[in-house]
Amino acid sequence: MKIGIVGTGTMGAGIAQVAAQAGHEVFLYDAQPQVGQQALARIDQSLQKEVEKGRSNPTAVMATMQRIAWVDQLEKFRPCDWVIEAIVEDLTIKQELFSRLEKVVNPSCLLATNTSSLSVSAIAASCERPERVLGMHFFNPVPLMQLVEVIPAIQTNEQWLDWVKEELERWGKMPVVAKDTPGFIVNRIARPYYTEAIRILDEGIADCATIDAAMTSLGGFRMGPFQLMDFIGHDVNFRVTESLYQSCYQEPRYRPSFSQKRLFEAGYWGKKTGRGFYDYSREMPKASTDEVLLQQVFERILMMLINEAADALHWNIASREDIDLAMMKGMNFPKGPLEWAEKWSIAHCVQSMDDLFAYYHEERYRCSAGLRRMK
Repeated sequence: MKIGIVGTGTMGAGIAQVAAQAGHEVFLYDAQPQVGQQALARIDQSLQKEVEKGRSNPTAVMATMQRIAWVDQLEKFRPCDWVIEAIVEDLTIKQELFSRLEKVVNPSCLLATNTSSLSVSAIAASCERPERVLGMHFFNPVPLMQLVEVIPAIQTNEQWLDWVKEELERWGKMPVVAKDTPGFIVNRIARPYYTEAIRILDEGIADCATIDAAMTSLGGFRMGPFQLMDFIGHDVNFRVTESLYQSCYQEPRYRPSFSQKRLFEAGYWGKKTGRGFYDYSREMPKASTDEVLLQQVFERILMMLINEAADALHWNIASREDIDLAMMKGMNFPKGPLEWAEKWSIAHCVQSMDDLFAYYHEERYRCSAGLRRMK
């Protein structure tokens, strides 16, 4: 099978590498040729690291690189069976690309967008045959992250779903199916991990180090929310939160924080700039050892995650199994939030949300009907 990749940034290069490793002939295209050549070098470096770690060998690397070809125009995608777009997150630009691609590829070619936040249905609408368009949201770094969110547009012919899932599994990926709604599964359900942590900070209940420690030491999360936001970068994390908030008609649960907005505006984007919630030129602050406080912080953030997952299930964003799998594989959660809810008892989770709502009287803390119905 021949696969075309449009866009050779980090995501596009990663997808190309995985597809080529799976035995496919891959065509790479980027509007900026120098970026494409850099991508080929990055793919080679990534494969060489696999050799150093004993997970591959020079012969396999050579074979993989020989399956990847740089093309200087979209028209050379004509023989492709599948084209995956991984360009800038701009709806108008993506629509223009898909409209152009459709005129180039053969009628049976599947067109996929790697969007993480835009409407797949809106992208498909730019095509005369929207039924062959769907979303495939890979996670960074693509060669290492197993999760792929598969998002059918409302126009997508569902016969593509099983085929795409089977092919992704052959690539060593774990596909989950999500409804075409803002944030899909992971970016939607993960919001409280960030926004509720900032809310606790803004209220002066606990500092960044203590909140991070609560989630890593008590919850078993690999990174605390402030560590993770600084790692992702506030230029990315803040924009995703703001986009989700606006796309969901200003849903209070996704409301961004002025604290993060100010970091974004100041250019304090996290580790990449040397300063975010933490100042990386200084010694890291120490967390509180107050066990009651740590438990309070952990339970509050976890309850908000559970409530968000239950709400996603309530609105049929994805199946129970795919929600938990997505959060474990896409966010490295130690457990799926719905599995956690069952462990803690649904009644306890509902009561915890009702207590928060009774205290704050904010819609942000309303218990999801889905969680309440699970009792």
